[in-house]
Amino acid sequence: MDNTPTYIGFFILVGILVASAVLRTRRREKAAIAAARRAGLSTDGPRAQHPRIDISHCIGCGACVDVCPEDVLAVIAGKAAIVSPAKCIGHGLCAEACPVGAIEIVMAKPSIGADLPALTPELETNVPNLFVVGELGGLALIKNAVNQGRDVIDTIAGRFARRGRPPANAGAVDVCIVGAGPGGISAALRATERKLSYVIVEQDEFGGTVARYPRQKLVLTSPVEFPGYGKFKKLQLSKEDLLKFWDQVRREARLAVRTQERVEQIERLVGGGYVVRSTRGQYVARSVVLALGRRGSPRKLEIPGEDLPKVMYSLLDAEAYTGARVLIVGGGDSAVETALGLAHQHGNTVTLSYRKDSFSRIKERNAQRVRELARSGKLTVIFNSQPVEIHTRSVLLEVDGQRREVPNDYVWVLVGSLPPNDFLRQAGVQLGSRDLSDAARAAAVGA
Repeated sequence: MDNTPTYIGFFILVGILVASAVLRTRRREKAAIAAARRAGLSTDGPRAQHPRIDISHCIGCGACVDVCPEDVLAVIAGKAAIVSPAKCIGHGLCAEACPVGAIEIVMAKPSIGADLPALTPELETNVPNLFVVGELGGLALIKNAVNQGRDVIDTIAGRFARRGRPPANAGAVDVCIVGAGPGGISAALRATERKLSYVIVEQDEFGGTVARYPRQKLVLTSPVEFPGYGKFKKLQLSKEDLLKFWDQVRREARLAVRTQERVEQIERLVGGGYVVRSTRGQYVARSVVLALGRRGSPRKLEIPGEDLPKVMYSLLDAEAYTGARVLIVGGGDSAVETALGLAHQHGNTVTLSYRKDSFSRIKERNAQRVRELARSGKLTVIFNSQPVEIHTRSVLLEVDGQRREVPNDYVWVLVGSLPPNDFLRQAGVQLGSRDLSDAARAAAVGA
């Protein structure tokens, strides 16, 4: 008996059910995005690692929302949804908390990361023996930077063991590490363990970006293992606590760190190796690890008076400023946290100027603190405003098309930064795709 019609009917039915499920999922995703937009939430695409939610399996329990420290997720129409994707920095806590496995952590589309360096799975660029770790490669978080710093040194040491050290000029180190943040520190510790010579060059101070955070800023992390120092288990700690731990590591390991020295150029040598030129000299190295983050140089307003000494681009210690009239320019978490820190200091009058009509990308806890301080009169927020001129004792703002002069002693400009793309291009690093092609990967690994 021929059962072909029965099988055909069965497969048609399965196809209809699958197609129907896909359409329902897409409709729910569109509904979630539309609801987020109506609520004034950001729907810009994530730039790096982020959660992907399987709506068909999500049970809407909200466990992912509760553990997310960046306010990326919400439960909408009974399902989890990404409502502020641009805030996501890849903690992955949501995937761990989901009781039904409906969330996986994925990377953004290559087109989203068009200004990120192209990397092999070993975190090597298209330039042989030039590696990138941490935020510069598209992943935030201390945990990721530490793990990647360790892994690239293992890759370098493994190549040396298989092929021998590449020829280089006299006095060359095995690795020049650019940046003394978590990735750079981890790479140096692993280099010590693997008996590789190295030097760390840092343009600011030891600790990298973390050292420039506002006082008592909470640094969110995950359990992570520092080479030679075991597992660091704290999940939430202040900037000061983390820097104290790193200073202890620096002393005990006798890390070779050159601070206040900016790398300006990386030049590949004929026959292998590199010359790394800085503001204070140069280093010859067989390999280079870039662990310098994506912040690069601070973005400026480019207005008259911005060169006055009272204009700054980072706050190291809020307690150093009291009894002052302060203007903060910006609407991200850095600007808001700086404003909050200064507003708590005795006698300060703090104004926050933001060019948009509302905050869209700050953490919910920061938004709540802003509302509380605004109600108490300790902080004034002026939306739809932009500084147009800075004077010695005042700042001229344009507010809804009208000019307003605000008495002022200090100005902090916190409107983002310029990524080090020109620096990367000068070094020959390919930008514009997350992963190298197979041919380019083979060329880099085989060099």
